[in-house]
Amino acid sequence: MTDRDNGRTGDGDRYTDDRYTEGREPARESGRAAAARGEVPRRLLATATRLFAERGYEGTSVQEIVDAAGVTKGALYHYFGSKDDLLHEVYARVLRLQQQRLDAFADADAPVERRLRDAAADVVVTSIENLDDTVIFFRSMHQLSPEKQKQVRAERRRYHERFRALVEEGQRAGVFTDETPAELVVDYHFGSVHHLSTWYRRDGRLSPQEVADHLAAMLLRSLRP
Repeated sequence: MTDRDNGRTGDGDRYTDDRYTEGREPARESGRAAAARGEVPRRLLATATRLFAERGYEGTSVQEIVDAAGVTKGALYHYFGSKDDLLHEVYARVLRLQQQRLDAFADADAPVERRLRDAAADVVVTSIENLDDTVIFFRSMHQLSPEKQKQVRAERRRYHERFRALVEEGQRAGVFTDETPAELVVDYHFGSVHHLSTWYRRDGRLSPQEVADHLAAMLLRSLRP
């Protein structure tokens, strides 16, 4: 049995859940207590993101994260099983947001051209708004466990497949040309998105929405019959 299995973090700090006492049912939390609990993982994630950006993933220890966040190691291990989990969540939260928004655009009652345009612009805006998170993750993704890397690839594949389905829908309807395979069209757009970190500057001439509008327009022009 490991220290973790025995109720310890392995660093001498005990992790507990205040809602539980031995032999009793979970106590109900007040709205304020629930909000406070939600604040801890948010603070940990924000702190980890900042430190990973400043020092790199390898150069940041768990102790430095909890010290900067003002919590114990037990609190970190309660919400995140490891530093590996923190790195995964840095990107996963962005991808969850983008997936939810893509699903909403794809399911909207609108012409497919409008739905694709909105989805294409949105992934640009949300990527710019979370550019630091995305850069940190892709810089350090290779340090995730094989299982976590597989999970990330599956999550990204789901997003790309939903996006590609919009292109294929328009091609079947004759709204978009089918001369170029849908997969190449998707790779073309996401190649632009993935390179945003190499040139986009927040103090530059174009706003996130203006960049998004230009890239979405380029995508739609490439699909005109």
